[in-house]
Amino acid sequence: MMKKLGITAILCLMSMSAYAESNRGFSVGMAVDQQLSAVFEIDQQYRFILGNDGAAFDYIFAKGSFNNPDVPFDWYVAGGAWAEWEDDFGARLPLGLNWQINKSFNLYGQVHPEVNFYSGPELQLGGALGLTYHF
Repeated sequence: MMKKLGITAILCLMSMSAYAESNRGFSVGMAVDQQLSAVFEIDQQYRFILGNDGAAFDYIFAKGSFNNPDVPFDWYVAGGAWAEWEDDFGARLPLGLNWQINKSFNLYGQVHPEVNFYSGPELQLGGALGLTYHF
């Protein structure tokens, strides 16, 4: 199982690096999500997380702003899936805030209610904090 996940991760990274060379909608960074994690984001909509404890994927399907120039944050809602390297896996619903620090750097934080399907449905609450660099 671990070998298959490693090969899948390598193939995903290779395809994302090819995409980064052909398109400017690519970000890379670090996060605390699946413990310490590398984050890859495409078109500010598809987020891939590879960490010490597992992997996750989020699809950001709703975004907005607070319509106040004094609030530097935007909000987002995503749907996703996660898996730990050993056992657990499930679905999650990230609810987050983005702060565009400058043209290249973005800081995000999110909470994500999740359902763990490993040994029967179990509700959990997770969170993440990350920093990405946009190419």
